[in-house]
Amino acid sequence: MSGVAEIAARAPRRSDRAVAAEDAAAVLAEGLYGVLSTVGPDGLPYGVPLSYIVRDNAIYFHCATVGRKLEHLDARPEVSFCVVGKVRTLPRQFATEYESAIAAGRASRVEGEEKRQALVGILEKYSPEFMPEGEKYLAAKFDAVTVVRIDIDTLSGKARR
Repeated sequence: MSGVAEIAARAPRRSDRAVAAEDAAAVLAEGLYGVLSTVGPDGLPYGVPLSYIVRDNAIYFHCATVGRKLEHLDARPEVSFCVVGKVRTLPRQFATEYESAIAAGRASRVEGEEKRQALVGILEKYSPEFMPEGEKYLAAKFDAVTVVRIDIDTLSGKARR
């Protein structure tokens, strides 16, 4: 993922587990799902797992046209997005091997061609063998979904390998 060179200003407590920006970007791009964390107008936090894609230093996801997620994003567009990559438990060592990435940025809704391209990208990631059927489905449901872009401001990653 080009364009993501900035690491979050606050270093992780276990700096020996911090990974390079490129490694964090790879975990983010290759993950199957991530958890979006928001704060609502009432000040309460909310975390929700999402399918997503990464393009041009941004995370894209789709959702319904109404709901708690959008209420939170309208009130406070600053978000965090966490992805956990490969994980392996080490029971004998009371530990876990893992890799993770956390992006922070501002969320906004997208429309038009950017929305269409994001939805096609999601199809390509999750249903590549069904593109013709998926594109027909997108055409029929295009106005029934919202697409959100998170412009990544910071990205950090950790791993124990």
